[in-house]
Amino acid sequence: MKKQAIAICVPALILSGAAQADTVVGLYAGAQVWDTSNSGQFGTGNGNQSFAFTDEKQTSFYIAVEHPIPFLPNIKIRENELVSYGATTLTQDFNFNGQVYSANSSITSYVDLSHTDFTLYYELFDNDLIAFDLGMTGKKVDGWLAIREGINENGIRSDGWIPTGYAHLRLGIPGTYLTFYGIANAISVDDSSVHDFEVGAEYRLVDSIALDLNLQIGYRDIKIELDDLDGVYSDLKFKGPYLGLEVHF
Repeated sequence: MKKQAIAICVPALILSGAAQADTVVGLYAGAQVWDTSNSGQFGTGNGNQSFAFTDEKQTSFYIAVEHPIPFLPNIKIRENELVSYGATTLTQDFNFNGQVYSANSSITSYVDLSHTDFTLYYELFDNDLIAFDLGMTGKKVDGWLAIREGINENGIRSDGWIPTGYAHLRLGIPGTYLTFYGIANAISVDDSSVHDFEVGAEYRLVDSIALDLNLQIGYRDIKIELDDLDGVYSDLKFKGPYLGLEVHF
């Protein structure tokens, strides 16, 4: 979908904006650097342990293909880095993955919840005023949670798929190369929930027949609250601003 914002003050355009697929295949590719502030707790039993997590710079890469074939969804694949380290001095005994760490012990944690998003979506609106996509995402997690005391590491792997709903809204600003957007992935099942929200602004640096190049700036917020997923309990938050580039062929 190739958008140049036009008059946003004409409500009738919204009503007439039923999905208009590209007449040719469109390819999108992007990369982002995300400066995260991290917090939370995790464990493998009823008692989770909080850690003073370090702030990190994470990366994200994605590619999306949009086509004009009716009823066949578009596809987006996104690779997300999600890593942090934490430290604490225990105020009480902590049992993690079958090993007991005594009160007053100084321990560190390593959290790696990097994952790949596979998204199938449809364009419900695609015109010069508004674009709205709706679909489903499967988050393929290759996770590792570990506790370190001295040189000894005790870790547990948490792999699997997390299905979420997917929505993407874009609003153009008339007479400019500026677009505002929001993306949401979320699910809540019993006492477990995952959300991945981002909002941002995009400025078109290059607008040509061959390609478009867009500068992105935004804010992303991920929360992973697990209740006995493969024996893992967590309430982890990763959030902060990001800067990115997207190219559209």
